[in-house]
Amino acid sequence: MIAFVRVVSVKPGKTAAAMAFAKDIAAYIKTVYGVDLEVLRPIGGNPQRVAWSGRYANLADFEAFNGKLLGDAKYWEKVNTAAEHFVAGSFFDSIWQTV
Repeated sequence: MIAFVRVVSVKPGKTAAAMAFAKDIAAYIKTVYGVDLEVLRPIGGNPQRVAWSGRYANLADFEAFNGKLLGDAKYWEKVNTAAEHFVAGSFFDSIWQTV
């Protein structure tokens, strides 16, 4: 099993809008691709962050999903309209293998 986690920093004063976007994009991905993404927020450390976490059977499934997402114009439209809520360059992705 592969776990993918994307963390991004939220601009000051944009937490509510960022969380709304995070939930909206997770719902969109579930509807269009059938992929469940959890929306996460920290309860310790820097509170100005949001994360998405998804699980995939293997790296091939993860890569196939990403390939579809990269070509999805509606997804990119949603992402680009929400850019004002996040700190540019603050995205951090990690891929984990469950044991």
